[in-house]
Amino acid sequence: MPRALWQVLYARGLVSREQVEGHFSPKLKDLTPPTSLTGIDKAVARLISAFEQGEVLCIYADFDLDGTPGLALLHRGLTLLGFKDVRHFQPKRLSDGYGLHAHVLKDLKDQGVQLVVTVDVGITDVKAVSEANEIGLDVIITDHHLPKEELPAACAIVNPNQSECESGLGHLSGTGVAFYLVLALRSEMHKRGLLREAFDPKELLDCFAIGTVTDMVPLIKENRSLVKHGLVELSKTKRPGLKVLLQQLDLWGRSLSSQDVGFKLAPKLNALSRLEKSLLPIDLFLVDSEMEASRLVGEVFQTHQERVELQRHAEKLAEEVAKDQRKSGFIWVWSPEFHQGIVGLVATKMAQKFKVPAFIGAGKEDGRIVGSARIPDENSGYHLPEALGAAEEALEKFGGHKAAAGFELRKEDADLFEDLLRNYFKHQGEDNKPSQFTQTFHYDSECGLDEITPQFMSWYENMGPYGMGFEAPVFLLKNLEVTGVRELRGGHLKLSVRDRKSGARADALWFSPPPHHPATYKFIQPQDIIDILGEPEWNHFAGKATLQVLVKDLRWSR
Repeated sequence: MPRALWQVLYARGLVSREQVEGHFSPKLKDLTPPTSLTGIDKAVARLISAFEQGEVLCIYADFDLDGTPGLALLHRGLTLLGFKDVRHFQPKRLSDGYGLHAHVLKDLKDQGVQLVVTVDVGITDVKAVSEANEIGLDVIITDHHLPKEELPAACAIVNPNQSECESGLGHLSGTGVAFYLVLALRSEMHKRGLLREAFDPKELLDCFAIGTVTDMVPLIKENRSLVKHGLVELSKTKRPGLKVLLQQLDLWGRSLSSQDVGFKLAPKLNALSRLEKSLLPIDLFLVDSEMEASRLVGEVFQTHQERVELQRHAEKLAEEVAKDQRKSGFIWVWSPEFHQGIVGLVATKMAQKFKVPAFIGAGKEDGRIVGSARIPDENSGYHLPEALGAAEEALEKFGGHKAAAGFELRKEDADLFEDLLRNYFKHQGEDNKPSQFTQTFHYDSECGLDEITPQFMSWYENMGPYGMGFEAPVFLLKNLEVTGVRELRGGHLKLSVRDRKSGARADALWFSPPPHHPATYKFIQPQDIIDILGEPEWNHFAGKATLQVLVKDLRWSR
């Protein structure tokens, strides 16, 4: 193994032979037993009763890219186990919103549904479950979000984050909880002689990988093992929709990484729910013919491009206002031209670019403004619910967590909202002035560009998957000569560099460099000597793979 990668493992506490072997080759037999999850026995018993009675089931899943692959996973799992009538429902992101909706549960009951199984939703929906009980509709909740003090009166709750659960599986995503339910159900049905044909649960791990990576839960323990195996399953998935999408992204048949899922696959799927098209992500997961899948994937790419254009237009408008507002310690921009589905993306871009909290709103025809708020990064010291709470007088509702939040207000209260935010940030003290914020990067190891060989990259890729809890290593590459500089569309930067010591060459891509960074493209010139903090990756183009470095930060060599 290359020296630099040994240093990464050692620094992260992987020092023994057993630890390193377990990291590179995790065994599925070492998973925590599904029966350790509180409530899973009740859920399995109710599902087996439904199976034996031939009841109509409906999977009610959240609309995001944890709920959607979780829905697809559970739907496939139940079908393979022999359930005959499995339906599904997802609320729409914009018109319905998050959560279990009582009127939907009533409609499902009227349609003959006898049992609802949730995925990634329901743990806080006490009232909706109570109303379902009143009309004789049973609900099994599978979720991973933090519960409130009062739990819904469901016939079973499977959530590793409920207080009485001691499984140690709190890192699972909603898709992960659904997978564990299938494992437990399969085991019990096998014991009772109810399985009509065997199936390998590994074929469900393509969905597990997508849901776990996109929901940004920690890639540790079971998550790491299952995602590693799941990426292999995804590269050869039997789902026509995912297969065609991977083909169009030039990813089919290749060794996939968590970055491929998070940065290439997920944005295409997310565009469908963000813009609330008639085609939804679940359609791509469940389509059963490649011909129909090809048509759907064409729509996916068209919708993604529409999202890109809407976002680009909104960012341009927001940036004009943000340049002046930044001095106030925050950004507040709303417009009837902004699409509600992309305000979170715009807020993220503005916060990262100007290093202050960004509040971005979309004006609706009914007189409301629906907005999203983001902070520059998790360590910036801001707390969005606190900031929104200080402006509560102007808001109809708000919620979220430290780094990301949503809010609604009337258009006539937009100026009041701005005044209240200004007053809040004015009193945050010297520590929260925008000039005080500089992003700090840590690197794992120093290495030469010539050390990043095909053998190095093979070890590097096998050391993944990377994500929260096991981030991609960052390397310090020193004494590089700039041989070319090019600005790409979207404000990104492409540098061609040469290692002055070895002569090794590579391209270095810097996505969205901060506008006030002292070493952005306006100042970098060919023949400059720089140091780069970055992550290596292969760039696949026209059937050829070349090395490139994703830049985290750079400076002139000292």
